[in-house]
Order: sequence, then structure tokens, then C-alpha cells
Amino acid sequence: MKLKTSYNLTRHGICLLLLLSFPLFSWSSDYNTLYKKANEQYRKAQYQEAIKSYQQILDGGRPAEAVYFNLGNAYFKLGDIPSALLYYEKAHKLAPGDEDINFNIYFANSKTTDKVEPEPEFFVSQWWRSIILFFSIGTLSILSVLSFIAGFGLLVLYLFTNVSSLKKASFYIGILMLFSGLLFVFISNRQVHYFNDHHQAIIFTGSVNVRSGPGEQAATLFVLHDGTKVNILDNNNGWIKVQLANGNEGWIHEADIKEI
Repeated sequence: MKLKTSYNLTRHGICLLLLLSFPLFSWSSDYNTLYKKANEQYRKAQYQEAIKSYQQILDGGRPAEAVYFNLGNAYFKLGDIPSALLYYEKAHKLAPGDEDINFNIYFANSKTTDKVEPEPEFFVSQWWRSIILFFSIGTLSILSVLSFIAGFGLLVLYLFTNVSSLKKASFYIGILMLFSGLLFVFISNRQVHYFNDHHQAIIFTGSVNVRSGPGEQAATLFVLHDGTKVNILDNNNGWIKVQLANGNEGWIHEADIKEI
């Protein structure tokens, strides 16, 4: 599986755009050095060492889809499919439209035991989800900022120019850019809302009995295996109510999962 060799610092790009990023330069240099070191360890098949280096970046409080993606690759190379899927899914939340991430999720899922077919979905819902997940939050943020800057700049030009054709064009294009900025903000909000409403986790225990209620005395409904993704619906005294993509629900121990 190929690495992502560029470390996406989108949020810091916004700071740079706003001329507030002077303290960032030393941070970026240090972490880019560590990122390159981790990638080099991966290329040499030193996967355990690469995992430690990627984890150091995450421990610094600066998650990025490329780090999660490459960390998932390292775990995949070690045959740890649940951990690979966990980090691929974390990468997906930061860059939901990334084709490499989505392919690796699909490929890693093909290695799991449970093959869960999702419930049929209305095409309008699929269409709307594809729109709000097309760009990452970082990209949407940059697009919205640039649109607002361009829009206000064109409206300022409209106020001060005396050329009739330029005045007309700057007004309408400026309004269009401001509307685009608002649209990008709205889509960003919907994407955040989507992920906040979809609390998901990966099964990490080899075999899990899914029960009808939160307790060992409850009847076993079905069995899940490590690597399966579940939606988290409820929490009750160390028991988690989960739902599969096919709609099946039940309760499992909180210790059996790791939240994405």
C-alpha cells in the first residue's frame, strides 16, 4: 500500500493566510522531519518503528489524514486489520472524499470475517452525503475564506471604480463569491453535524456475543468479529448498544471496541 508523502497542514494554511502563523514555522519543521523519518522507516519495512513515529506526531495534538492513513498502512502490513481500519476511518473523517483512503477501507474490510450488507438507501440521501463529504473540512474552510476575501474585494472595487462594465461585473461576481463562501460554510457545518451524529467504532475482540440487553444474562442475538465497524447508539454501565449497517442492533462490552 502506498504512503501519503505530503503532510497536510490545512488548518495551519488558514493561519498563514491570515498572517498569524509565525510560531508555526518551527512546529512545522519539527513535525515534518518526524513525518519524513516515519515514512522512511515504513519504506524500510520497519513498521513497528514507523508506528511509534507516526504516533508521536498524533501525541503532539496535530492529527492529519496523511498521518492516520500511513499509520493504518503500517498496521495493515503487520496484519493488524482492526487497527488498520481504525486509523483509515480516522483519516476518512478528516478527508472523506480521498479516493486512496476510501479504497484502503474497502480493501481492509475485505479481510474481515463479517460481511455486512448495508440497508438500501434513498438515492437523494446518497447524493446529499456525497456532496457534504466531497471536500475535507480544511479544504472547505480555505474555500470559504478565499470566497469571502474575493467577494468583499470585488464589492470594494464596485464602490470605487467608474468603469461601467467593470462596476457591473465586480458587483455580480462579488455577490456570487459571497454566496459561495456561505455555501462552503453551510456544507462544512453539515459535514461536522454528519460525523457528530455518526459515532462509530471498530470491534477489537476476536469474537463478540451481541446481546439483547446490557448484561451477561441477556440472550445472544448474533456474533461479531474483530474489524467490524459498528454505530454507537447508547451507553449503559460499561455496555454499548451498537447497530450494524444492515440495521441489526444489540449490546456489547465497551472494552470490545475502540471508537473512531
